[in-house]
Amino acid sequence: MSTPSGTTADAAETLAPPVSSHNEWDPLEEVIVGRLEGARIPSNHPIVTCNIPPWATRWQGFAAGRRYPRMMIEPAQHELDRFVALLRSLGITVRRPDAVDHGRRFGTPDWSSRGFCNTCPRDSMLVIGDEIIETPMAWPCRYFETHSYREILKDYFRRGARWTAAPKPQLTDTLFDADFAVPESGEPMRYILTEFEPVFDAADFMRAGRDLFVTRSNVTNRMGIDWLRRHLGPGYRIHEIESRCRTPMHIDTTLVLLSPGKALVNPEYVNVDHLPGVLKSWDILLAPEPDPIHERLLRITSMCGAWLNMNLLVIDGKRVIAERHHTGMLRALEKWGFEPIPCDLLHYAPFGGSFHCATLDIRRRGPLESQLQ
Repeated sequence: MSTPSGTTADAAETLAPPVSSHNEWDPLEEVIVGRLEGARIPSNHPIVTCNIPPWATRWQGFAAGRRYPRMMIEPAQHELDRFVALLRSLGITVRRPDAVDHGRRFGTPDWSSRGFCNTCPRDSMLVIGDEIIETPMAWPCRYFETHSYREILKDYFRRGARWTAAPKPQLTDTLFDADFAVPESGEPMRYILTEFEPVFDAADFMRAGRDLFVTRSNVTNRMGIDWLRRHLGPGYRIHEIESRCRTPMHIDTTLVLLSPGKALVNPEYVNVDHLPGVLKSWDILLAPEPDPIHERLLRITSMCGAWLNMNLLVIDGKRVIAERHHTGMLRALEKWGFEPIPCDLLHYAPFGGSFHCATLDIRRRGPLESQLQ
């Protein structure tokens, strides 16, 4: 059987864009999932420690650069393996980065550091249509994190994807506010980042076709948002979500887009009356309180706060992978008309997140559309 252009069906499949993802809900066909191998406790840098309590900062300073203990790695690895198996059972192609020894020291003329891990591809790469953008991350220990994905990126590029890297930041002391302190409730919001140069994590953005939502945070500054706005050009609009979180980092526990017209928001972080006007026609769903975490080690080592029950992976606008432990979220998803797929990834939190963080959508079946007025 031939296609209208005269090529065979197999050839047409080969010519199909390997990277194509415009939103958070179209049917998922291919995804990158992170790895735990070689993970190291992140370096003792102000931008790392600014989001954790003082007692944890002392532990961080002692343990920085060391391997995570086996008692943390093994349960997380077991859950990650089962998550990957679940994705494949749903017919989704799963790609994995290379395993890396993050204990090796690297640097620039201005600083040196050891690495962290490659557990969260959502942070270091942003997919917009057929383009993958390597982001200018603000944590020195994550400076070369995308190197572990290079074989995958080169494969996508050879097959027709666009591959861009935002300007590598200098990450000198000038980027960080030396007098930063976490603002108390009621105080004006402050961030550890200055506007010395553009930096941002991809996980501070949420995609809805031609519209993107962003939270300014302790890893994403105004210059970073402006860089992406100019790079994407007039065909896209970027809307800022005001977060009441005192230690903001990544939007996927603040705002989650579940399907066209349905957005899940964190009632602690978001004032729904202050959402961008383009969301006024959407159903705004308030996330239920997270179920308590009783395992003490998880409570004291998670980098992600309490609201990881929101860190969902949408499979097709109806089915949603959600943490099995958070039964309140599972029930809420059912009430809202979704089909939650329970899965375990609770022990991944010390390494940066849950289902959304641990993945990067590479291909979702659907065209570029504007869902917002």
